Amino acid sequence: YLGYPKSPGRSREDAIVNSVLPAQVYPRQSAVFDGYARRWLGIALVILCCACSSTPPNFVAQRLIAPLELPDRTVELEEVAFLAPRMELLEMDEDMKSFVAQYAGYLRTERQRMRNLHSSITSSSMLNLQYDPFAEGSAQEAFHRGSVNCLSFANMFVAMAREAKLDAQYQWVDVRPQWTRIGERVAVRLHVNVVVKLRNGEAYMADIDPLETRDITSTHLISDREAEALYHSNIAMDALSEEQLDSAWGHAVRAVQLSPGASHLWVNLGAVYRISGQHEEAEQSYLHALRLDPEDRSAMNNLAVLYGMLGRMEEHAYWQQQIERYQLTNPYYHAWLGDQAGEEGDWPKALTHYLRAVSLGSGDSRLLYATGLIYYELEEYEDASRLISEAIDHATLRTEINSYQIRLEAVKREHLAGV
Repeated sequence: YLGYPKSPGRSREDAIVNSVLPAQVYPRQSAVFDGYARRWLGIALVILCCACSSTPPNFVAQRLIAPLELPDRTVELEEVAFLAPRMELLEMDEDMKSFVAQYAGYLRTERQRMRNLHSSITSSSMLNLQYDPFAEGSAQEAFHRGSVNCLSFANMFVAMAREAKLDAQYQWVDVRPQWTRIGERVAVRLHVNVVVKLRNGEAYMADIDPLETRDITSTHLISDREAEALYHSNIAMDALSEEQLDSAWGHAVRAVQLSPGASHLWVNLGAVYRISGQHEEAEQSYLHALRLDPEDRSAMNNLAVLYGMLGRMEEHAYWQQQIERYQLTNPYYHAWLGDQAGEEGDWPKALTHYLRAVSLGSGDSRLLYATGLIYYELEEYEDASRLISEAIDHATLRTEINSYQIRLEAVKREHLAGV
Protein backbone atom coordinates (compact mmCIF):
# COMPACT_ATOMS: atom_id res chain seq x y z
CA TYR A 1 0.00 0.00 0.00
CA LEU A 2 1.55 3.31 -1.13
CA GLY A 3 0.67 6.62 0.53
CA TYR A 4 -0.76 7.86 3.81
CA PRO A 5 -3.72 6.12 5.43
CA LYS A 6 -6.81 8.28 5.20
CA SER A 7 -7.54 7.62 8.87
CA PRO A 8 -4.07 7.83 10.47
CA GLY A 9 -5.53 7.72 13.95
CA ARG A 10 -7.19 4.35 13.43
CA SER A 11 -5.67 1.20 14.85
CA ARG A 12 -5.74 -0.95 11.73
CA GLU A 13 -3.34 -3.35 10.09
CA ASP A 14 -2.65 -1.19 7.09
CA ALA A 15 -1.53 2.00 8.85
CA ILE A 16 1.10 3.43 6.51
CA VAL A 17 3.04 6.69 6.17
CA ASN A 18 5.24 8.25 3.47
CA SER A 19 7.71 11.12 3.57
CA VAL A 20 8.27 13.69 0.87
CA LEU A 21 11.53 14.28 -0.98
CA PRO A 22 12.19 15.82 -4.39
CA ALA A 23 12.35 13.61 -7.44
CA GLN A 24 15.86 12.56 -8.38
CA VAL A 25 17.75 10.59 -10.99
CA TYR A 26 20.53 8.38 -9.69
CA PRO A 27 23.24 6.67 -11.75
CA ARG A 28 23.57 3.02 -10.82
CA GLN A 29 25.57 0.03 -11.88
CA SER A 30 23.42 -2.27 -13.97
CA ALA A 31 24.38 -5.36 -11.99
CA VAL A 32 22.63 -4.01 -8.91
CA PHE A 33 19.38 -2.84 -10.36
CA ASP A 34 16.09 -4.57 -9.90
CA GLY A 35 12.84 -3.31 -8.15
CA TYR A 36 11.19 -0.50 -5.72
CA ALA A 37 7.87 1.00 -3.60
CA ARG A 38 7.32 2.47 -0.05
CA ARG A 39 5.18 2.40 3.13
CA TRP A 40 5.03 2.22 6.88
CA LEU A 41 2.87 -0.57 8.27
CA GLY A 42 1.56 -1.39 11.68
CA ILE A 43 0.48 -4.97 12.29
CA ALA A 44 -0.11 -5.87 8.65
CA LEU A 45 3.03 -5.48 6.56
CA VAL A 46 3.38 -5.35 2.80
CA ILE A 47 6.05 -7.67 1.45
CA LEU A 48 6.35 -8.75 -2.19
CA CYS A 49 6.31 -11.65 -3.87
CA CYS A 50 7.26 -15.31 -4.00
CA ALA A 51 6.11 -17.87 -6.53
CA CYS A 52 3.58 -20.54 -5.69
CA SER A 53 5.07 -24.01 -5.74
CA SER A 54 3.56 -26.73 -7.89
CA THR A 55 -0.08 -25.65 -8.20
CA PRO A 56 -0.70 -22.93 -10.82
CA PRO A 57 -1.10 -19.67 -8.87
CA ASN A 58 -4.18 -18.49 -10.76
CA PHE A 59 -5.93 -21.75 -9.93
CA VAL A 60 -5.05 -21.29 -6.27
CA ALA A 61 -6.29 -17.69 -6.42
CA GLN A 62 -9.67 -18.72 -7.79
CA ARG A 63 -10.04 -21.56 -5.29
CA LEU A 64 -9.25 -19.42 -2.23
CA ILE A 65 -11.37 -16.39 -3.06
CA ALA A 66 -14.71 -16.60 -1.25
CA PRO A 67 -17.71 -14.31 -1.80
CA LEU A 68 -17.94 -11.30 0.47
CA GLU A 69 -20.71 -11.65 3.04
CA LEU A 70 -22.30 -8.32 3.89
CA PRO A 71 -25.22 -7.87 6.30
CA ASP A 72 -27.68 -7.23 3.47
CA ARG A 73 -26.23 -9.19 0.55
CA THR A 74 -23.53 -11.48 -0.78
CA VAL A 75 -20.99 -10.07 -3.25
CA GLU A 76 -20.03 -12.75 -5.75
CA LEU A 77 -16.78 -13.15 -7.65
CA GLU A 78 -18.47 -12.19 -10.91
CA GLU A 79 -18.98 -8.67 -9.56
CA VAL A 80 -15.22 -7.97 -9.43
CA ALA A 81 -15.32 -6.91 -13.09
CA PHE A 82 -17.71 -4.12 -12.11
CA LEU A 83 -16.21 -3.26 -8.71
CA ALA A 84 -12.58 -3.19 -9.88
CA PRO A 85 -12.25 -2.96 -13.67
CA ARG A 86 -8.81 -3.41 -15.21
CA MET A 87 -6.82 -0.18 -15.57
CA GLU A 88 -4.70 1.00 -18.50
CA LEU A 89 -2.13 2.62 -16.22
CA LEU A 90 0.39 3.33 -19.00
CA GLU A 91 -1.88 4.58 -21.76
CA MET A 92 -0.65 7.85 -23.33
CA ASP A 93 -2.73 10.65 -24.83
CA GLU A 94 -1.67 13.17 -27.48
CA ASP A 95 -0.68 15.85 -24.95
CA MET A 96 1.74 13.43 -23.28
CA LYS A 97 3.18 12.29 -26.59
CA SER A 98 3.70 15.90 -27.65
CA PHE A 99 5.42 16.65 -24.34
CA VAL A 100 7.85 13.76 -24.83
CA ALA A 101 8.52 14.75 -28.45
CA GLN A 102 9.21 18.35 -27.46
CA TYR A 103 11.56 17.69 -24.56
CA ALA A 104 13.18 14.34 -25.34
CA GLY A 105 12.18 12.93 -28.69
CA TYR A 106 14.67 14.92 -30.77
CA LEU A 107 17.78 13.91 -28.80
CA ARG A 108 20.08 11.24 -30.22
CA THR A 109 21.54 9.55 -27.15
CA GLU A 110 19.58 7.57 -24.59
CA ARG A 111 21.28 9.35 -21.70
CA GLN A 112 20.28 12.75 -23.05
CA ARG A 113 16.70 11.66 -23.61
CA MET A 114 16.46 10.20 -20.12
CA ARG A 115 17.95 13.26 -18.41
CA ASN A 116 15.91 15.76 -20.40
CA LEU A 117 12.71 13.84 -19.87
CA HIS A 118 13.28 13.63 -16.13
CA SER A 119 14.20 17.30 -15.74
CA SER A 120 11.22 18.44 -17.82
CA ILE A 121 8.80 16.26 -15.82
CA THR A 122 10.09 17.43 -12.44
CA SER A 123 10.86 21.08 -13.27
CA SER A 124 8.74 23.66 -11.44
CA SER A 125 8.54 25.67 -14.66
CA MET A 126 7.12 22.77 -16.69
CA LEU A 127 4.93 20.05 -15.16
CA ASN A 128 5.61 21.26 -11.62
CA LEU A 129 4.64 17.93 -10.05
CA GLN A 130 3.50 18.05 -6.45
CA TYR A 131 3.82 15.10 -4.09
CA ASP A 132 0.50 13.91 -2.70
CA PRO A 133 0.39 10.55 -0.92
CA PHE A 134 -3.28 10.12 -1.90
CA ALA A 135 -2.63 10.83 -5.60
CA GLU A 136 -3.26 7.39 -7.04
CA GLY A 137 -3.88 6.98 -10.71
CA SER A 138 -2.76 6.24 -14.21
CA ALA A 139 -0.03 7.96 -16.21
CA GLN A 140 -2.62 10.24 -17.83
CA GLU A 141 -4.24 11.15 -14.52
CA ALA A 142 -0.87 11.99 -12.98
CA PHE A 143 0.21 14.07 -15.98
CA HIS A 144 -2.93 16.21 -16.13
CA ARG A 145 -3.52 16.44 -12.38
CA GLY A 146 0.06 17.49 -11.61
CA SER A 147 0.17 15.61 -8.30
CA VAL A 148 1.61 12.15 -7.74
CA ASN A 149 2.46 9.56 -5.15
CA CYS A 150 5.22 7.00 -5.62
CA LEU A 151 3.21 4.64 -7.80
CA SER A 152 1.43 7.18 -9.98
CA PHE A 153 4.77 8.93 -10.62
CA ALA A 154 6.19 5.56 -11.67
CA ASN A 155 3.21 4.97 -13.98
CA MET A 156 3.73 8.32 -15.66
CA PHE A 157 7.52 8.08 -15.94
CA VAL A 158 7.47 4.51 -17.29
CA ALA A 159 4.91 5.45 -19.95
CA MET A 160 6.71 8.61 -21.05
CA ALA A 161 10.17 7.03 -20.98
CA ARG A 162 8.97 4.19 -23.19
CA GLU A 163 7.49 6.77 -25.55
CA ALA A 164 11.02 8.25 -25.70
CA LYS A 165 12.27 4.78 -26.74
CA LEU A 166 13.91 4.08 -23.40
CA ASP A 167 13.92 0.75 -21.54
CA ALA A 168 11.97 1.79 -18.44
CA GLN A 169 10.66 -0.67 -15.86
CA TYR A 170 9.10 -0.57 -12.43
CA GLN A 171 11.39 -1.29 -9.51
CA TRP A 172 10.44 -2.53 -6.06
CA VAL A 173 12.59 -2.03 -2.97
CA ASP A 174 12.35 -3.68 0.41
CA VAL A 175 13.54 -1.48 3.26
CA ARG A 176 14.96 -2.50 6.61
CA PRO A 177 12.12 -2.90 9.10
CA GLN A 178 11.84 -0.89 12.29
CA TRP A 179 10.24 -2.12 15.49
CA THR A 180 8.35 -0.15 18.12
CA ARG A 181 10.12 0.59 21.39
CA ILE A 182 8.53 -2.40 23.10
CA GLY A 183 9.17 -4.59 20.08
CA GLU A 184 5.73 -6.05 19.50
CA ARG A 185 5.12 -4.31 16.19
CA VAL A 186 7.23 -3.90 13.13
CA ALA A 187 7.19 -1.19 10.48
CA VAL A 188 8.38 -1.69 6.93
CA ARG A 189 8.86 0.98 4.30
CA LEU A 190 8.31 -0.15 0.75
CA HIS A 191 8.75 1.93 -2.34
CA VAL A 192 8.16 1.83 -6.09
CA ASN A 193 10.20 3.84 -8.55
CA VAL A 194 11.55 3.46 -12.09
CA VAL A 195 14.71 1.95 -13.55
CA VAL A 196 15.91 3.11 -16.95
CA LYS A 197 18.50 0.79 -18.49
CA LEU A 198 20.69 2.08 -21.31
CA ARG A 199 22.12 -0.08 -24.04
CA ASN A 200 25.68 0.67 -22.86
CA GLY A 201 24.96 -1.15 -19.59
CA GLU A 202 24.30 1.90 -17.42
CA ALA A 203 21.14 2.10 -15.35
CA TYR A 204 19.40 5.05 -13.73
CA MET A 205 16.70 5.32 -11.10
CA ALA A 206 13.96 7.95 -11.36
CA ASP A 207 12.18 8.62 -8.07
CA ILE A 208 9.71 11.07 -6.60
CA ASP A 209 10.44 10.04 -3.00
CA PRO A 210 13.95 8.55 -2.75
CA LEU A 211 15.07 6.44 0.17
CA GLU A 212 18.32 6.61 2.10
CA THR A 213 20.55 3.90 0.65
CA ARG A 214 21.34 2.65 4.16
CA ASP A 215 17.67 1.71 4.58
CA ILE A 216 17.42 -0.45 1.45
CA THR A 217 17.70 -4.20 2.00
CA SER A 218 16.87 -5.57 -1.46
CA THR A 219 15.52 -4.57 -4.85
CA HIS A 220 13.96 -6.27 -7.84
CA LEU A 221 12.10 -5.43 -11.01
CA ILE A 222 8.36 -5.95 -11.15
CA SER A 223 6.18 -6.35 -14.21
CA ASP A 224 3.51 -3.98 -15.47
CA ARG A 225 0.92 -6.49 -14.30
CA GLU A 226 2.38 -6.52 -10.77
CA ALA A 227 2.35 -2.72 -10.76
CA GLU A 228 -1.34 -2.78 -11.64
CA ALA A 229 -1.89 -5.20 -8.76
CA LEU A 230 -0.24 -2.67 -6.43
CA TYR A 231 -2.58 0.02 -7.74
CA HIS A 232 -5.65 -2.10 -6.97
CA SER A 233 -4.24 -3.04 -3.56
CA ASN A 234 -3.82 0.64 -2.72
CA ILE A 235 -7.41 1.36 -3.72
CA ALA A 236 -8.56 -1.62 -1.66
CA MET A 237 -6.83 -0.40 1.50
CA ASP A 238 -8.17 3.14 1.02
CA ALA A 239 -11.67 1.72 0.65
CA LEU A 240 -11.17 -0.47 3.72
CA SER A 241 -10.15 2.59 5.77
CA GLU A 242 -13.47 4.15 4.71
CA GLU A 243 -15.33 0.92 5.57
CA GLN A 244 -16.42 0.49 1.95
CA LEU A 245 -16.15 -3.27 2.15
CA ASP A 246 -17.53 -4.18 -1.26
CA SER A 247 -15.06 -1.86 -3.03
CA ALA A 248 -12.19 -2.98 -0.77
CA TRP A 249 -12.95 -6.64 -1.47
CA GLY A 250 -13.31 -6.09 -5.22
CA HIS A 251 -9.97 -4.32 -5.57
CA ALA A 252 -8.20 -6.75 -3.21
CA VAL A 253 -9.50 -9.66 -5.29
CA ARG A 254 -8.40 -7.95 -8.51
CA ALA A 255 -4.95 -7.49 -7.01
CA VAL A 256 -4.48 -11.17 -6.20
CA GLN A 257 -5.86 -12.14 -9.60
CA LEU A 258 -3.20 -9.98 -11.25
CA SER A 259 -0.33 -11.06 -9.00
CA PRO A 260 -1.31 -14.28 -7.20
CA GLY A 261 2.25 -14.97 -6.06
CA ALA A 262 2.52 -11.79 -3.97
CA SER A 263 2.02 -12.75 -0.34
CA HIS A 264 1.21 -9.26 0.91
CA LEU A 265 -1.79 -9.04 -1.42
CA TRP A 266 -3.27 -12.10 0.26
CA VAL A 267 -2.70 -10.48 3.65
CA ASN A 268 -4.65 -7.43 2.48
CA LEU A 269 -7.47 -9.64 1.18
CA GLY A 270 -7.49 -11.40 4.53
CA ALA A 271 -7.84 -8.05 6.27
CA VAL A 272 -11.02 -7.38 4.27
CA TYR A 273 -12.45 -10.76 5.23
CA ARG A 274 -11.58 -10.20 8.89
CA ILE A 275 -13.29 -6.81 8.99
CA SER A 276 -16.37 -8.35 7.34
CA GLY A 277 -16.44 -11.02 10.05
CA GLN A 278 -15.43 -13.89 7.74
CA HIS A 279 -12.78 -15.23 10.05
CA GLU A 280 -12.29 -18.59 8.36
CA GLU A 281 -11.69 -16.89 5.01
CA ALA A 282 -9.29 -14.43 6.65
CA GLU A 283 -7.38 -17.31 8.20
CA GLN A 284 -7.08 -19.08 4.84
CA SER A 285 -5.78 -15.91 3.18
CA TYR A 286 -3.12 -15.40 5.85
CA LEU A 287 -2.06 -19.05 5.75
CA HIS A 288 -1.79 -18.90 1.96
CA ALA A 289 0.39 -15.80 2.26
CA LEU A 290 2.71 -17.84 4.48
CA ARG A 291 2.77 -20.68 1.97
CA LEU A 292 3.99 -18.14 -0.58
CA ASP A 293 6.46 -16.53 1.82
CA PRO A 294 7.13 -18.38 5.10
CA GLU A 295 8.87 -15.26 6.44
CA ASP A 296 5.95 -12.87 5.85
CA ARG A 297 5.73 -11.22 9.26
CA SER A 298 2.57 -9.39 8.25
CA ALA A 299 0.75 -12.71 7.84
CA MET A 300 2.21 -13.94 11.15
CA ASN A 301 1.06 -10.83 12.98
CA ASN A 302 -2.40 -10.97 11.47
CA LEU A 303 -2.80 -14.62 12.35
CA ALA A 304 -1.77 -13.90 15.93
CA VAL A 305 -4.32 -11.06 16.10
CA LEU A 306 -7.06 -13.20 14.54
CA TYR A 307 -6.47 -16.17 16.86
CA GLY A 308 -6.39 -13.84 19.85
CA MET A 309 -9.75 -12.39 18.80
CA LEU A 310 -11.20 -15.87 18.43
CA GLY A 311 -9.83 -17.10 21.76
CA ARG A 312 -7.68 -19.75 20.06
CA MET A 313 -4.87 -19.07 22.50
CA GLU A 314 -2.65 -22.05 21.67
CA GLU A 315 -2.44 -20.96 18.03
CA HIS A 316 -2.11 -17.32 19.11
CA ALA A 317 0.89 -18.26 21.28
CA TYR A 318 2.44 -20.28 18.45
CA TRP A 319 2.42 -17.34 16.05
CA GLN A 320 3.67 -14.99 18.72
CA GLN A 321 6.62 -17.36 19.12
CA GLN A 322 7.17 -17.38 15.36
CA ILE A 323 7.21 -13.57 15.33
CA GLU A 324 9.79 -13.58 18.13
CA ARG A 325 11.89 -16.16 16.27
CA TYR A 326 11.71 -14.02 13.14
CA GLN A 327 12.93 -11.01 15.10
CA LEU A 328 15.84 -12.84 16.68
CA THR A 329 17.05 -14.18 13.33
CA ASN A 330 16.53 -10.92 11.46
CA PRO A 331 19.72 -8.85 11.18
CA TYR A 332 17.74 -5.63 10.95
CA TYR A 333 16.04 -6.30 14.26
CA HIS A 334 19.46 -6.41 15.91
CA ALA A 335 20.49 -3.32 13.93
CA TRP A 336 17.37 -1.59 15.26
CA LEU A 337 18.35 -2.53 18.81
CA GLY A 338 21.80 -1.14 18.07
CA ASP A 339 20.26 2.09 16.82
CA GLN A 340 18.32 2.45 20.06
CA ALA A 341 21.51 1.93 22.08
CA GLY A 342 23.34 4.45 19.90
CA GLU A 343 20.61 7.05 20.48
CA GLU A 344 21.27 6.63 24.19
CA GLY A 345 25.04 6.96 23.71
CA ASP A 346 25.69 3.36 24.79
CA TRP A 347 28.19 2.52 22.05
CA PRO A 348 29.48 -0.77 23.56
CA LYS A 349 25.90 -2.08 23.64
CA ALA A 350 25.29 -0.74 20.12
CA LEU A 351 28.40 -2.58 18.94
CA THR A 352 27.20 -5.86 20.45
CA HIS A 353 23.91 -5.61 18.59
CA TYR A 354 25.52 -4.57 15.30
CA LEU A 355 28.08 -7.36 15.42
CA ARG A 356 25.16 -9.76 15.76
CA ALA A 357 23.44 -8.03 12.83
CA VAL A 358 26.58 -8.35 10.70
CA SER A 359 26.86 -12.06 11.55
CA LEU A 360 23.30 -12.57 10.25
CA GLY A 361 23.45 -10.06 7.41
CA SER A 362 25.40 -12.00 4.77
CA GLY A 363 27.73 -9.21 3.79
CA ASP A 364 25.23 -6.34 3.86
CA SER A 365 27.41 -3.32 3.12
CA ARG A 366 25.20 -0.95 5.10
CA LEU A 367 25.43 -3.06 8.25
CA LEU A 368 29.19 -3.29 7.85
CA TYR A 369 29.45 0.46 7.39
CA ALA A 370 27.27 1.23 10.42
CA THR A 371 29.39 -1.13 12.53
CA GLY A 372 32.49 0.71 11.36
CA LEU A 373 30.93 3.99 12.49
CA ILE A 374 30.28 2.51 15.94
CA TYR A 375 33.94 1.48 16.17
CA TYR A 376 34.76 5.07 15.23
CA GLU A 377 32.60 6.36 18.09
CA LEU A 378 34.53 4.02 20.40
CA GLU A 379 37.81 5.46 19.00
CA GLU A 380 38.83 2.02 17.76
CA TYR A 381 40.07 3.36 14.45
CA GLU A 382 41.73 0.23 13.08
CA ASP A 383 38.51 -1.75 13.45
CA ALA A 384 36.54 1.18 12.04
CA SER A 385 38.80 1.24 8.95
CA ARG A 386 38.52 -2.53 8.56
CA LEU A 387 34.71 -2.58 8.69
CA ILE A 388 34.31 0.41 6.38
CA SER A 389 36.75 -1.20 3.93
CA GLU A 390 34.65 -4.37 4.03
CA ALA A 391 31.56 -2.25 3.39
CA ILE A 392 33.22 -0.78 0.30
CA ASP A 393 34.08 -4.29 -0.94
CA HIS A 394 30.44 -5.39 -0.59
CA ALA A 395 28.77 -2.21 -1.83
CA THR A 396 27.39 -1.98 -5.34
CA LEU A 397 25.96 1.53 -5.61
CA ARG A 398 28.53 4.01 -6.87
CA THR A 399 27.17 6.78 -4.65
CA GLU A 400 27.38 4.45 -1.67
CA ILE A 401 30.96 3.44 -2.46
CA ASN A 402 32.01 7.07 -2.83
CA SER A 403 30.51 8.11 0.51
CA TYR A 404 32.14 5.14 2.26
CA GLN A 405 35.51 6.01 0.77
CA ILE A 406 35.24 9.60 1.96
CA ARG A 407 34.47 8.43 5.49
CA LEU A 408 37.28 5.86 5.36
CA GLU A 409 39.82 8.55 4.49
CA ALA A 410 38.55 10.68 7.38
CA VAL A 411 38.91 7.74 9.80
CA LYS A 412 42.44 7.06 8.58
CA ARG A 413 43.41 10.72 9.03
CA GLU A 414 42.04 10.75 12.57
CA HIS A 415 43.86 7.49 13.32
CA LEU A 416 47.17 8.93 12.12
CA ALA A 417 46.61 12.11 14.09
CA GLY A 418 46.16 10.07 17.26
CA VAL A 419 49.21 7.88 16.77
